[in-house]
Amino acid sequence: MTGTVLVTYGTTNGSTAQIAEAIADVLRKYGLTVEALPAQSVASVASYGAVVVGGGLYAGRWQKHAHRFLRRHRRALAERPLWLFSSGPLDASASEKDIPPVPGVKKAMAELDVRDHVTFGGCLEEGAKGWVARMLLRNGKGGDFRDFTAIETWAAHVADELTHA
Repeated sequence: MTGTVLVTYGTTNGSTAQIAEAIADVLRKYGLTVEALPAQSVASVASYGAVVVGGGLYAGRWQKHAHRFLRRHRRALAERPLWLFSSGPLDASASEKDIPPVPGVKKAMAELDVRDHVTFGGCLEEGAKGWVARMLLRNGKGGDFRDFTAIETWAAHVADELTHA
């Protein structure tokens, strides 16, 4: 693969950004040049040879900046290898079974010929923004359910595909 890999993400409280950084770190270990950036800060994908996009899940929808990124860059993304990830379940379900993409992501996958999608557990901790987040925390529904071993394994599969393309 030629060119830099973009790992971009939509996050509200930073959990998805940390997953994106972990993915970027694995890709770098495979010798790839990688930039990890918030989705709303990416003006163009023209200089990237491949793209990984992640979005936090909120009430069955992808985080708005991730969703807007796919919509805004759909033509250019259709011409590049593209992977998607979601983060969000606030329980162990993402480690126990494959969680299908939410409808908006599923639609994007069909339109953009996405190579793969995976859902990772989410993280919601004290200090999170938003009324719903505060209610979840107050009701004991918070915690860190991210499995960084699974995240790194998935990123290694992406790296394998990119380095053997």
